[in-house]
Amino acid sequence: MKDYSGDSTVKIVGIAASAASVIAMAGKKVLMSPTAQMMIHNAMNRAAGDYRDMDRNSGFLKNVNQSIINAYKIKTGKSDEELQSMMDDETWMTAQQAIEHNMIDEIMFDESYQAVAAVDSVVLPKQVIDKVRNQGGFKKPTNTTDLNEETIKQMFEEFKSEIKNEMQQNNELQNQEPTPAESKQNMSKLFLNLK
Repeated sequence: MKDYSGDSTVKIVGIAASAASVIAMAGKKVLMSPTAQMMIHNAMNRAAGDYRDMDRNSGFLKNVNQSIINAYKIKTGKSDEELQSMMDDETWMTAQQAIEHNMIDEIMFDESYQAVAAVDSVVLPKQVIDKVRNQGGFKKPTNTTDLNEETIKQMFEEFKSEIKNEMQQNNELQNQEPTPAESKQNMSKLFLNLK
């Protein structure tokens, strides 16, 4: 799924637990119903044998855990240690908790949590855009009758341009092209004061 060049949307409408949560990470966009659950935990199996067999099995399970962590890390940007701790705790998440942990991109049917803008590979939540808009990031229409679909599209395009320009200026100062992870990190820093 991850290698598919087209769009792929994962919709979690029930329970994405254990291996199902790993599969969900492969979607280019991951949506979750507000009534759904996601659960992550350590790899497990049954083993028999002497202490050497148990040691080998323990090593095998730790390797499987690392593979699972790699899938979560690509999606969430979290550290290995943080993800391992969540797996150790057998973490169950509501849709709201999953979006807070960056495990999903949107909560289905809930506009307040939907990601509505993308700049390059960075997705911005609606609440961030609203805060920027309310702090003067957009030129507000003179009256509400001016607020139509075309005006909103124009406001969005201006916002995207401002963010791209800001990122380009930062990159030129650093004289290097950021990786997608660095771009995401730069955007996080840019909006820290908006929270």
